[in-house]
Amino acid sequence: MDKHKPSDEMIKELDNLLSKINGMEIVASDDYQKNSIKIMRALVEGQMHSIKEFQHLKKAIDLLTLQLFDVQNKIKS
Repeated sequence: MDKHKPSDEMIKELDNLLSKINGMEIVASDDYQKNSIKIMRALVEGQMHSIKEFQHLKKAIDLLTLQLFDVQNKIKS
């Protein structure tokens, strides 16, 4: 089973994908293509946002865990 890519690498790949989508928008000729590009952009930006929010959540859990250890140490003392 493959390992998950680091979040920074995933963000970089999604940013590159977003650049390609922007390039596609320039050459889009009809409404169908333009609307498809809008959908792709929304999905990529949403994925980037989700990854960033997950990073914040991980940091919050780490801080909470440290606080719990502090409380546990104070109770034992």
